[in-house]
Amino acid sequence: MTTDSASTASGPIAAVRDLEVSFDTAHGRVHALRGVSLDLRPGEVLALVGESGSGKSVLSSCLLGLPPESRRTAISGSVRVAGVDMLSGSGGQRRSVRRRLLGAVFQDPLTSLDPTMRVGTQLTERGVSTRRARRNLSQAGVPEPQQRIRQWPHELSGGLRQRVMLAMALGADGKLPTSGVDAVFDEEGSPLLIVADEPTTALDVSVQAQVLLLFDRLRREHDCALLLVTHDLGVAASIADRVAVLYAGRLCEVGSTSEVLAEPRHPYTSGLLHARLELDEDSVPLPIPGAPPDPLRLPGGCAFAPRCEHATSDCRRSLPVLRSDDSPRLFACVNPLAVASGPVSAAAVAVAAPVTSRSGEGAEPVLTIDDVSKSFRVPGSRREKLHAVAGVSLSVPEGGSLAIVGESGCGKTTLLRMACGLLEPDRGSVHWAEGLRPQLIFQDAGSSLTPWLSIGTQVAERLRDEASRRARRQAAAELLERVGLDRRAAKSLPRQLSGGQRQRAAIARALASSPRLLVCDEPVSALDASLSLRILEMLAEIRDEMKVAILMVTHDLAAARHVADDVLVMYLGRVVEASPASLLFRDPRHPYTRGLRAASPTREPGRLAPTLQGEPPNAVGEVVGCAFASRCPDVEPTCRERTQILETLGEDASRQVSCQVAVRSVTV
Repeated sequence: MTTDSASTASGPIAAVRDLEVSFDTAHGRVHALRGVSLDLRPGEVLALVGESGSGKSVLSSCLLGLPPESRRTAISGSVRVAGVDMLSGSGGQRRSVRRRLLGAVFQDPLTSLDPTMRVGTQLTERGVSTRRARRNLSQAGVPEPQQRIRQWPHELSGGLRQRVMLAMALGADGKLPTSGVDAVFDEEGSPLLIVADEPTTALDVSVQAQVLLLFDRLRREHDCALLLVTHDLGVAASIADRVAVLYAGRLCEVGSTSEVLAEPRHPYTSGLLHARLELDEDSVPLPIPGAPPDPLRLPGGCAFAPRCEHATSDCRRSLPVLRSDDSPRLFACVNPLAVASGPVSAAAVAVAAPVTSRSGEGAEPVLTIDDVSKSFRVPGSRREKLHAVAGVSLSVPEGGSLAIVGESGCGKTTLLRMACGLLEPDRGSVHWAEGLRPQLIFQDAGSSLTPWLSIGTQVAERLRDEASRRARRQAAAELLERVGLDRRAAKSLPRQLSGGQRQRAAIARALASSPRLLVCDEPVSALDASLSLRILEMLAEIRDEMKVAILMVTHDLAAARHVADDVLVMYLGRVVEASPASLLFRDPRHPYTRGLRAASPTREPGRLAPTLQGEPPNAVGEVVGCAFASRCPDVEPTCRERTQILETLGEDASRQVSCQVAVRSVTV
């Protein structure tokens, strides 16, 4: 094998040409990719966006030389990285490229890291020296790398685990045994290409901003290319130079980030933009009508035609190919959009109200939590305790909705478990209304559903009030229809459904016991924009029609704004701000809340959201003064000495803030 290093330096690092991938499943043949061609150049960030099932992960796997392993997998076309064919090249060549030239960062770092090995062992097992491992950790923004290298993955927060994955992606020292690849291997051992598959999905907005800043800095310092697979167009806008939009295995639009986001030419791209939840009050999200096509039965012509309001008979007859107008942008559409298609303003639609109204206002509470605290003993210590929740009170009225937001490790999940009776508080009380049976909806519906039972069986087993098996089956089918699933889904196993369908099935199962309270733990964080909006709208409809209260934990501030009546902001186990959602995001008063809002990605191309300064302090032991003082831009000397308590903000009893500076600014 030989590689022309000069051409690689001036040309693309990775080149995909006419890639077609199909494979057999238990239900038929899936055509995952259909004629995809892309280039990635040094220092470039290419964002690959699209709904679940569009083929994003299959394309990223092929770039890593790891195509789908299934019965009768058929692959045509080529994928070359640094001149090496990652599909049909020799096993030794592909392993050398993967080992030395490629980095990979996946969606869930906890499942990507080996739980039985310390961080340092995992960093050095690919030939990386301990010295280089510490350097990589430092470059990835991991504080105290000498200490972290001795820790286990479960001892790190989600943000730190993701940064460890970044450190692993930074490569090794030494030279490759394959001379052709060695010619394009940089002298510091840094990767030429990093493939990041949904790297920020499970992270809160603050850590997400930090990770994106790290990606941007690393690609500039090392001149490596980055393929960023994401369903969040705000994340794509922040660091991507170009955007490629996939739908049903085909590219429908490719171009510079500024062009694609400002004036999308393909109706699908425009639909993705309109479906994105925004913190801007003037933006009204609109879901894309219909659903993506069944990959087993793709329609003829343009696959998006059944969902497109601009579709004609020509769209359904002929398969559109990528073409350009007067710009370098490419789009595959017979009737492309001709004008800018930005966010939908409230004035442009008939209904400009929030997703939910304050229907729970004045109602009796179904859940009351009064001054609860919870701490856990630190492993290996007899006296030290981690204070997860400290003195939190809240109330959820019947038919109302409350969102709890904050960074990872702030105590949201611990509070949620106490609210459901899964944990006993050390102090304080949790009171349910008489007859209350709270039901949980988890972030990963695929893990929460029993894999060997059909969806219909799992819903029917919760219908205790139905006497006969036939009546339970009928009621289960009606519930599935109520959440937007076909009755035929009742016979399906969870693995046979898409991510959005599994989440709908989990909601149907929760509703089967006629709950008065739904407790949602990050219910849409793993879903694409259109699916997220549909799930949130469905929860709002259920709440309004069935008077079901909702308690939701989320790191997505836009989701909280569109679902919740009220929001609690938690930091290091305490509530630092409590407010109606409409006021909180329009005018946040606590410096921490302002930092979270600023860190939320927007659709503004090239805007790298500012991050909160520093890291949260250690929650072990008692905190003296304001816990946020070490990161606060408005800190005063007395903040480090005086314990901050929730105080009413001026004369507005609905708003409380735990900040003496914020309270004083209103009362003065």
